[in-house]
Amino acid sequence: MALNKKITIPLTILTLAVVAASWLYRSGKLSKAPGLHKGDGHATQEQSATPLYTCPMHPFIIKDKPGTCPICGMELIKKLNDAQNAATMTPEQKQQADMLGRVALSPTQRIMANVATVEAKPGILNKEINAVGIVQYDQSRQAKVTAWIAGRIDKLNVSTVGAFVSKDKPVAEVYSPDLLATQQEYLLAVKSRDQLKNSPIPSIAQNGDGLVASAKQRLMLFGVKESQIAELERAGKPTIRLPIYTPLSGVVIEKMVQQGQYVNTGEVLFNIADLSRVWVEIDIFENEVPFVRVGQQVEIRSSADPRMASRGRISFVYPFHDPKTHTVKARVEMANPGSMLKPDMFVNAIIRVPVAKGIVLPISAVIDTGKRQVVWVESSPGTFEPRDVQAGERVDDKIQILSGLKPGDKVAVSGGYLIDSESQLKGAGGQDHSQHGGAAPGQKAPAASPAQQAPAKGSLKMDDMKM
Repeated sequence: MALNKKITIPLTILTLAVVAASWLYRSGKLSKAPGLHKGDGHATQEQSATPLYTCPMHPFIIKDKPGTCPICGMELIKKLNDAQNAATMTPEQKQQADMLGRVALSPTQRIMANVATVEAKPGILNKEINAVGIVQYDQSRQAKVTAWIAGRIDKLNVSTVGAFVSKDKPVAEVYSPDLLATQQEYLLAVKSRDQLKNSPIPSIAQNGDGLVASAKQRLMLFGVKESQIAELERAGKPTIRLPIYTPLSGVVIEKMVQQGQYVNTGEVLFNIADLSRVWVEIDIFENEVPFVRVGQQVEIRSSADPRMASRGRISFVYPFHDPKTHTVKARVEMANPGSMLKPDMFVNAIIRVPVAKGIVLPISAVIDTGKRQVVWVESSPGTFEPRDVQAGERVDDKIQILSGLKPGDKVAVSGGYLIDSESQLKGAGGQDHSQHGGAAPGQKAPAASPAQQAPAKGSLKMDDMKM
């Protein structure tokens, strides 16, 4: 009986204590105990009034006394708590800052974080295709000087490669027995025509004209010009040497004869090229070929003088693919004043292709987490909210935004990473950044454990942030 009393009395006291505690909790008196407050179903300790110090560049570094940052060595500054921040905000800002996923910055914080915004505007982003090329001769401006008749080169007016020649001046003079005999035949035909033209018989007069026409045709087949034939008829005696002319003015790029050398009919004497216009054959990588079109303007820069740029247009895209370099050649035709571009010279080519229209922002405005792309939009003065966007083309320091923004939105172009860090430190990014690596869009995120719901003070999850 004594043993039962020893057990019964403590159990009764414990039961009464549990009932009293339950009544106090339900009535709200227990939640008003000093140091505790009622939150979202969990009792949490009130924030300590002890000042904390943090690094402006690394907000996740939090110390309880002044010093320097262990990462960058900067002086730590006093960390403003929520009450201090709220003191400088308007009621509207406080209401918006309390909304999930938004971060409110005081003017001091904004200056220290170097937060700058720009207005989102539609624009056109030019895609730049960079390629290398080689200067080539314009094949439509090349010619060969050949011998129209067999003979001996008695005089050579061009003695070196690289010399400039004009189509109005002979490059050589050739002696040919066949040419001499043909000239004599022409003079005899002219003399016979003059004697027979007064004949009363029309057929005889016509025969004289036929002989002259036949002899003239033979001279022209030997490369004799109309003006030379007229001079021959006026002089009345044959010319010993026949001048040889080039079909176009240009530079001698190859010389195959010497003075005194005997040549045959059709033998090449010189190769001539006009360098006033040239071709540039550029190599386009296969993934950029769809952006290249005939007629596009190309900027050509030479290594000899990179400050000077020349411009030409694509005239042809070759239907061949190089399996070794995975490139396709494109031909650029362009003027070459002063012959600045030399054949076989390496050059750099830039093709600017306008892509689809869209909002264009500095690339620093977009935070790429590896899985998503986020920008911080200033929804009201001093208040920023994260916005998922879809990025398009990137050119230099510009990026095209395909979706997620509308014209007129103010986007943070600097300080975005610091805003993101502040969001994670305060838990304001629960809707946006707390799901890094979580459920896919449209799916319910898995329930978080108590440890995940209440992270340790000063912790920062940056698993998928590209810093």
